[in-house]
Amino acid sequence: MTTKGYRKLIFFNLSFLALWLIFAQSCMKMRISDGKAKKEFAEKGVNLFTETFQVNGYPIHYVKTGNDSLPTLFFVHGSPGSWDAFSVYMKDKDLLAKYRMIAIDRPGFGYSSFGDSKNLAAQSRIISLFLDHITNGKPIHIIGHSLGGPLTVKLTSDNPNVFTTMVLLAASVDPAEEPTEKWRGFLFNTPFQYLLPGAFRQSNNEIWMAKKELDSLAKQFASITCDVWIVHGDADTFVPVGNAAYAKKMLVNAKSVQTKILSGAPHFIPWAPWYTYIKDILLQIK
Repeated sequence: MTTKGYRKLIFFNLSFLALWLIFAQSCMKMRISDGKAKKEFAEKGVNLFTETFQVNGYPIHYVKTGNDSLPTLFFVHGSPGSWDAFSVYMKDKDLLAKYRMIAIDRPGFGYSSFGDSKNLAAQSRIISLFLDHITNGKPIHIIGHSLGGPLTVKLTSDNPNVFTTMVLLAASVDPAEEPTEKWRGFLFNTPFQYLLPGAFRQSNNEIWMAKKELDSLAKQFASITCDVWIVHGDADTFVPVGNAAYAKKMLVNAKSVQTKILSGAPHFIPWAPWYTYIKDILLQIK
C-alpha cells in the first residue's frame, strides 16, 4: 500500500471512530419518554402517572398505575433497562384489579440521572428513602429481574418489615456463578467505556461493581423474613439457574420460599411467552 493509501486508511478509521463515539453517546439509552408512554397506556385504557422525585437532590423517575388504595407491586428492572421493562404488567387489567403498580428507573438509567452509575449499596440508600414517598399503608411486594435481583435482596434486607413478598426473576445473586469477564474491568471508568453505546456503559460499570459486592450481599439474605418467590429458567445462559438454588439456600429466615424453575426458559422470563407464568405468581401473592 502506498503512503497515500495508508493516510486514507488512517483517516477513514479515525473518522469512523469519531462518528461511533458521537453515535454511541446518543443511542441505545433504552428509555421511553413520559409523553410517548402515556399515549401508549391511554390507548389501552390505562392512566399512567409519571413523576421525578428528588431524594436528597438525586432524581428518581418512576411511573405508577392502578388505585392508590390497593397493595403495591414494586418493579426493579435489570441491566441495562428502565421502568418500561415491566410496562406489560402495568397495563394488565387482571393485575390492575388487585394492585397499584410502581416501576422505577434505577439510579443511572432511564431518567434517573442517566449515566451516573451507582453500586448496589448507593442504589439501595437512594431507593430506600424513595420508599417513604410511595408508602400507602398497604402491603408492598417487590419484584426484581436479573441485576435488579441483588438490588431487590439488598432493598429487602435494608428495609425490614417494608416488603410483604420478594420475587426474584432470573436474579444474579450467587458470586460463584458469576463469569469472570475481566474485559469489563478494562472498560470500567476508563476512556474506553465511551466505546459502549448508551445504557450499556452504565450497565458495564454496575455489573463490574456488583461482581465485587455479591460476597458481602450473602450476609444479608439471613435478615430477610418475608415470603419469597424464586423464578428462573433452566436454559438461562446469562444468569445460570444455579443462582436459584443458591438464593433458596441462603434465605434461611424467610417466612416461606417457593421456587419455580421454568423448563426451556431463557433469561428473559418477564416477557412473552413466559409472562403468563410470572403474572400467575403475582396474582397468587396474598
